[in-house]
Amino acid sequence: MSKGKLAKFADMASYENVFQYPFSVVEHVPFEMKGHWREQYFHNDNPIVLELGCGKGEYTVELAKLYPDTNFIGVDIKGARMWTGATQALHEGLKNVAFLRTNIEIIERFFAEDEVQEIWLTFSDPQMKNPRKRLTSTYFMERYRKFLIDGGIIHLKTDSNFLFTYTTYMVEKNALPVLLSTDDLYRGRGGTGVREYENTPSADTNLVPPHHRTSVPPELLSIQTYYESMWIARGLNIKYMKWRLPRTGTLSEPDVEIQLDDYRSYHRTKRSSLDKAK
Repeated sequence: MSKGKLAKFADMASYENVFQYPFSVVEHVPFEMKGHWREQYFHNDNPIVLELGCGKGEYTVELAKLYPDTNFIGVDIKGARMWTGATQALHEGLKNVAFLRTNIEIIERFFAEDEVQEIWLTFSDPQMKNPRKRLTSTYFMERYRKFLIDGGIIHLKTDSNFLFTYTTYMVEKNALPVLLSTDDLYRGRGGTGVREYENTPSADTNLVPPHHRTSVPPELLSIQTYYESMWIARGLNIKYMKWRLPRTGTLSEPDVEIQLDDYRSYHRTKRSSLDKAK
């Protein structure tokens, strides 16, 4: 029998790889590890990569297994889901994994300037009604700038046509350097569905870990969450985009109407009668 929510929360309260700071308490509890994740938790000088909206933490754990010389932190507010990845990481002895339970709206309170090298956004809620809640919005880009290195990389992996189209307009509007974009990650790789930007200025690829490079490493394609597998079986294309976020420059939202997705999540149809939104 699987554990209930209360049992999972009890487990996580004792987990050394989980830090819980929900919005309701963070104002009153300072996060003293801000700026000190490497020395106080990971005990190394390796790069730090965040997965925002990590859900069960499957992607965070699998990335950590693929890249043992990189530190990964999964962030989500849903503790009962996060329990799965946190438990797996402990059982497998993965020392380069941590989980932070908090609201992503206040993510900058937990990381100092230049503390993070990359961000993964995996199957985020497209938030078709509210641009400020989209994790690829300029509202969140400004937050990421506070702790992401200058020109740090952001990855978006999504099944949502709406979110992928919106993000495409967002990066184009703000001239953010796109490294790779495809509207069909698995079937389109190497074909017309993939746009690679090999001339984008970047460090010598011989000095850059595989997941920093402009192409999608084959081993990354093997990581699929439970729901991703369901969406693929349902016939939905998986979209992927990878871009750099410079620290300077004014960011503005695209003023374009975008066709809404005809579903909200797996096996659920949309409630709104609208066809488009900005």
